[in-house]
Amino acid sequence: AVSSGIAFAGAMNSGPDARSVTSPESMISERNSAGGPVKVADIVETTMIWGATLSPSGRKIGFISGASGRVNLWEMNADGGDARQLVKSNDRQNGPVYSPDGKSIVYEQDFGGGEIYDLFAIPAGGGEPRNLTGSVNTNETHAVFSPDGATLALMSRERTSASANIAVMAWPDGKVRLLTHEADPKASWTMVCWSPDGRFLFANRKVGSYEDSAAYRIDVATGKTEDLTPHEGKETVEASDVSPDGKTLLLSSTRKYGSANVALLDLDTRKWRWVTDTHWVATSGGFAPGGKAFTYEVNADGRKTVMFVDAATLHASDRSIPEGFNKPGATPGSFAADGSYLLSHEDSTHIANLYWASAQGKLKQITHNESAGFAAAVLPRTRLITYRSFDGTMISAYAWIPFNLKRDGTAAAVVLPHGGPTSQWYDTFNPHAVLLASRGFLVIAPNVRGSQGYGITFQQLNFQDLGGGDLKDEIAGLDFLKATGYVDSKKVGIWGNSYGGFMALMAISKYPDLWAAAVDEYGIINWLNIAEHSAPYLQQYVRSILGDPVKDKAAYEASSPLKYIDNEHTPLLVLQGAKDVRVPKEEAEQAVALLKARGRVVDSTIYPEEGHGFLKREHKLDELTRAVEWLERYLHPH
Repeated sequence: AVSSGIAFAGAMNSGPDARSVTSPESMISERNSAGGPVKVADIVETTMIWGATLSPSGRKIGFISGASGRVNLWEMNADGGDARQLVKSNDRQNGPVYSPDGKSIVYEQDFGGGEIYDLFAIPAGGGEPRNLTGSVNTNETHAVFSPDGATLALMSRERTSASANIAVMAWPDGKVRLLTHEADPKASWTMVCWSPDGRFLFANRKVGSYEDSAAYRIDVATGKTEDLTPHEGKETVEASDVSPDGKTLLLSSTRKYGSANVALLDLDTRKWRWVTDTHWVATSGGFAPGGKAFTYEVNADGRKTVMFVDAATLHASDRSIPEGFNKPGATPGSFAADGSYLLSHEDSTHIANLYWASAQGKLKQITHNESAGFAAAVLPRTRLITYRSFDGTMISAYAWIPFNLKRDGTAAAVVLPHGGPTSQWYDTFNPHAVLLASRGFLVIAPNVRGSQGYGITFQQLNFQDLGGGDLKDEIAGLDFLKATGYVDSKKVGIWGNSYGGFMALMAISKYPDLWAAAVDEYGIINWLNIAEHSAPYLQQYVRSILGDPVKDKAAYEASSPLKYIDNEHTPLLVLQGAKDVRVPKEEAEQAVALLKARGRVVDSTIYPEEGHGFLKREHKLDELTRAVEWLERYLHPH
């Protein structure tokens, strides 16, 4: 279905408070004889794209692709043809950007999943990669060229520091020079863009995790910083681009309603001109060449679209882009010279592909990333639902109802908690849900308290209560599925990654009688260990949601599955990356050892040379195969 500007305007003017409760009886299992189990190999062999960049001429696209079974840099023509791999490496590349003359591509490369990236350069079209930074203890990311191509700006963070700073280096082989020297361990800088004259960099400085940030202008010669958006109290202000004439900053702010709205800031007068008025989340995008148009994105209950705005009238259009999850297809800019826009689009039954969206509202698909087997699959679409949790709080979730079910209380169900905790489920292609729903499982993916996308107040509801009210929200989602009449309450499982893995461990430990099987991927068993042994910037994040680990030790303990693990009796599969710096493998090893010592049913696999999430094709194949077989073994959906 294709959305319309008029329909989306209704969503823009509403918000979370306008949601109504979904009736469980309205969840219908469609009749479709063409459906069947999707093969794990068909999912894994489907190509994922993690980022793209347009060449200055507009004739080439550099992009990060998993087509080879590794996450590497590729290049293709702007129409999607002649795709070729530029870098062949076991290590992950990210964040490509062309030099202004189009002769080189600069990109980030990790080492063994350790999340300490160096910047590399390679000739456009292929050649020998060159390490620009070569610093084993410094993470360098988000490269942006100056307009004249003489200087490269970047973000820099020391391995031992919680703070990221803004730096510059002369292109092609200068030394890195820090522009900011952040002293507050709670604060970090993020790159935005250069001023058109190359004198300044625009950047955002964020303090803590509960949404306090401001937009700054940095003098590149002196390093002097200027707060462009001073405010009292906590408020998110995040710039995203500056107009081609250098006079107007495009930004978003939570000044309205506690949810992000888009505004234009006159850099001379410092006056704001609001562009949006919504209780959902509207985030600023980028200017078109010439500055007569710009974009922003709206996240309305996990469905996201790109809006195109006339800079003079502020009239906005969605160019009839299909409903689902839409975002800019390229960084730093997605506009072509003719006004066309490179877009990434996906939904619950279609993986992400790149499209050109013309100014006239025509959409042209340029990548076809589906494997042959997946392209032929017939899948049930997701349903966006809303239900009330234990205390009346409204919770949104995405639900998958398999084809051809009888409403006789015999089907199995699986809850998918998301990561974060300040993350969100979107209307995207979810391989876990697709694999399960195609095998007869009902699936629900709730956006529980603590999720982003529903305002700051909602996002803070799980402060010092991880695995408390938010876990009850997950269980209320399971209760919704049971109320449909399809589910056997003895055939219920939970499968989560990262914070979702923590939620799986917490669920089977605090409420052991609800679950017949669980899969924990790189989940946390002890928050005190994370506060002490994870990367410094993650330690600061944990402090922002649980407090001081000494002063608030009781909150850490009450929020850790370790406190309740003796209650657990659910068959558990644990999957973990050996090089994970966010959730060290010791968390998985401790969980497995404790449960084996108690005689519980537990199995585990630790993947070498993988960090927080599994990227190598053979590991993805093994991960998904093990998880699906585990849930099928203990839930018996058929």
